[in-house]
Amino acid sequence: MRAMKDSGIEWVGQIPSTWRINKGKYFISLLNKPPKETDEVITCFRNGEVTLRSNRREDGFTVSLTETGYQGIDVGDLIIHGMDGFAGAIGISDSRGKATPVLNVLNTTQCKKYLMYLMRSMAYCGLFLSLSTGIRVRTCDTNWKKLREIEYLIPDLFEQQNIADFLDAKCAEIDSLIADIKTQIDTLEQYKRSIITEAVTKGLNPDVEMACHQISWIEQMPVHWKVIPSKYLFHNSDKRKCEGDQQLTASQKHGIVTQQEYMERENSKIVFANQGLENWKHVEPYDFVISLRSFQGGLEMSETTGCITWHYVVLKANKPICPRFYKWLFKSSSYINALQGTCNFIRDGQDLRFSNFAQVPLYEPPLSEQEDIASYLDMKCSQIDSISDQKKEQLTVLEAYKKSLIYEYVTGKKEVPVQ
Repeated sequence: MRAMKDSGIEWVGQIPSTWRINKGKYFISLLNKPPKETDEVITCFRNGEVTLRSNRREDGFTVSLTETGYQGIDVGDLIIHGMDGFAGAIGISDSRGKATPVLNVLNTTQCKKYLMYLMRSMAYCGLFLSLSTGIRVRTCDTNWKKLREIEYLIPDLFEQQNIADFLDAKCAEIDSLIADIKTQIDTLEQYKRSIITEAVTKGLNPDVEMACHQISWIEQMPVHWKVIPSKYLFHNSDKRKCEGDQQLTASQKHGIVTQQEYMERENSKIVFANQGLENWKHVEPYDFVISLRSFQGGLEMSETTGCITWHYVVLKANKPICPRFYKWLFKSSSYINALQGTCNFIRDGQDLRFSNFAQVPLYEPPLSEQEDIASYLDMKCSQIDSISDQKKEQLTVLEAYKKSLIYEYVTGKKEVPVQ
């Protein structure tokens, strides 16, 4: 057991007695290298951490780029994202290119990989967040000036490299497990989508007689199901907000919920509207809402009473139906693809109208069959969601373990095993 001493730093506690503490300004400098004419624009992505890829688009966010103000970035540069470093967006560049000064490119006399892990741990502990300014945009210059004055833990270079190499190996193992679980979650989601599409387009009886109908988005469906124009099954409701209606939010993740409930579930804040509420639309249980992004994930069924912004379309049934059946139908891949076919989206988020909905014909199984299909999908999808939730909990545990592992080794609480 090596000797320890008090670091005098609240978030750190004790550190090995041989480690030094020094402010960043003595061993870190901010680079601003001019780009080369041949440099390609580097796009920055974040999925918990930062990686840098030249001319590739992946899930995540992209740095907005202007025609001027680029800086050069080399392979191996230590990068802190000026607006998201507080969330752990810190990494080592794997590309040569150019990017805007929103990326802080750092030079140091210490081991860059060790500093990367140390800074991530500082970010996870909330230190960088406490130094950030602004509600959303946190400026690069202010971040850098404050980062210079922070005290950092400095083992000798040999130990820094050992810690970095050890964490590289351990984090790679954890990342591999995380990637595998994410693949399992994606597989479950694909399975869920296939079950929904199969049930709402073919029913539950595998021996039923199938036939081709004049619906372009379905090859075949049970012969006894009736085709009906969408506008005959649902109408566009323009009923305005009623007294006492709570403001609602349309969310693919949570469905139609009150804005208060949405904030509680997402642990975020929404600015409640206080003007133009007289034009908001009244929503009742089993109404359907065409939200701005319905073309991505189906229409949303409300299970509550309230009001929603006039930008959305509220659908009410014209005749007796099982709303839960149409909830699943509107979530099926076949229907979503058909709805997408009515749109020529110039930009993401373009409004969907009742006219788009009306272009996609629907069908009516017998009411009792609608009920049976809805109950089946309620049960099956609940089972799949339960398994998926367990997988997501595993992800949460692994992410927490990874952060804890980094913290313990960059603060010297644990020593890299001798090989």
